[in-house]
Amino acid sequence: MAPSIESQFRTCAVTGLKVHLPAQRLILANAVAAVVFLLVGGILALLIGLTRWPAVQLLPADLYYRFVTAHGINMLVFWIVFFEVAGLYFGGAVLLNARLVQPGLAWIAFILMVAGALLTDWIVFAGKADVMFTAYVPMKADPLFYLGIILFAVGAIVAVSLFFATIIVAKAEGRTSGSVPLVTFGLLTAAIIALFTLLAGAITFIPTFFWSLGWIPTFDPGVYRVLFWAFGHPAQQVNLAAMVSVWYALTALTVGATPINEKLSRTAFVLYILFINLGSMHHLLVDPGLSSPNRIFNTSYFMYLAVLGSMIHAFSIPAGVEVAQRAKGYTRGLFEWLKKAPWGDPGFSAAALSFVIFGFLGGTSGVIIGTMQPNINVHNTLRVPGHFHATVVAGTTLAFMGLTYYVIPLIARREIVGKAWAKYQPYIYAMGIILMILGMNFSGMLGIPRRTWDISYAGAPLAVKFPESVYTTLGLVGIGAAIAVLGLLIFVGIAVASLLFGKKRA
Repeated sequence: MAPSIESQFRTCAVTGLKVHLPAQRLILANAVAAVVFLLVGGILALLIGLTRWPAVQLLPADLYYRFVTAHGINMLVFWIVFFEVAGLYFGGAVLLNARLVQPGLAWIAFILMVAGALLTDWIVFAGKADVMFTAYVPMKADPLFYLGIILFAVGAIVAVSLFFATIIVAKAEGRTSGSVPLVTFGLLTAAIIALFTLLAGAITFIPTFFWSLGWIPTFDPGVYRVLFWAFGHPAQQVNLAAMVSVWYALTALTVGATPINEKLSRTAFVLYILFINLGSMHHLLVDPGLSSPNRIFNTSYFMYLAVLGSMIHAFSIPAGVEVAQRAKGYTRGLFEWLKKAPWGDPGFSAAALSFVIFGFLGGTSGVIIGTMQPNINVHNTLRVPGHFHATVVAGTTLAFMGLTYYVIPLIARREIVGKAWAKYQPYIYAMGIILMILGMNFSGMLGIPRRTWDISYAGAPLAVKFPESVYTTLGLVGIGAAIAVLGLLIFVGIAVASLLFGKKRA
């Protein structure tokens, strides 16, 4: 006799939420896969950072470009998307006290994603796809490289579709009434952007795969670039929406914060859906075939509407924390609420550091260099990686690290191992990332190119001379990368030890 639906749930003793056991297993599987690919990307980050430091220049040119390719794919795609899928299952099933629709299909999606990621990495590390993250045509990789990305994208599309189905079924079964929780609404925003992004990735890489097999004789590089940036830049916007959702979740879990005006916060997420992907245009400012009005409007007026959404969150989240803290009696002066915040809780500190670094180093730099004229001047300099390391690496990754410290006790039901290390881990990671970001930004302002292995251009027909100060700023990149990877290794060690050896919770 088949078990009843209710027998597949357990009630969380801490939150009171009903946890669907098949969803729980899928959340853990995707989160573990995410951490594995984070580790791979982090090790590559250290090797790349020490190579950009001229005093060290660790790797030869061929390995440098190979590892830049692998680093970008593992960090921006595999680590982030696996964790986001875990977050979608959590937001769609657990937060709604609902069952995950079709767990068997979700496992097929997981297998496709793992197979695609492993296939892509295998081809890259074998030296058959030294094409960087963008893989611009006419550079050609082994066909299996594109096949791996396609398999991963198909698996992720299935996972995102199951999230949508779970919300619909939860409503139909009466598991939730009224509007979905704000965190789920934010994840719904991320899922809508993700579906567009993943479909764009499939549209980009399927014909590229056919071209690599010789089935299509030519593939226009201009068409490829337009298609690719419908995937490449929106992939970061999925992270943005998911990161903001995690901020709301962590501030609620750590200090009991609630939005000052939830309808306004939801409106901000809607602005992301409507306008955030238009920021992709700044990658195409010198491409033929795109009109000047198109470039101007997308890099100014439309982009600013997405920025308005971020500004709403920028006021809403700290205000929610302040109100919650003042309700606990921290009312002396203007900032006792902030001083008495739980800075020793890695969930709170990771969220706060993510918020500050993203806001002041990532978001502001994105607004500046996303507009037309500044972008023309800096796009191919190290200042651009400085920007997206402030958003994806400092912002999204720190937020996801903070959430992990709650996922392990609440979903895996294991105590955190090494709580003393966990207390300081977000600060170590953030300190390294800040140094690396500043080094990249200052180097970019001095004209250092974003990807070039050797800034001396030895053997070039024309001499290239940069200011001597670049050796200091690039040194910051290498030192910052080393400190950040140390923080990353501590995080991975805590996560693995907690899952394997953490004391079981009731």
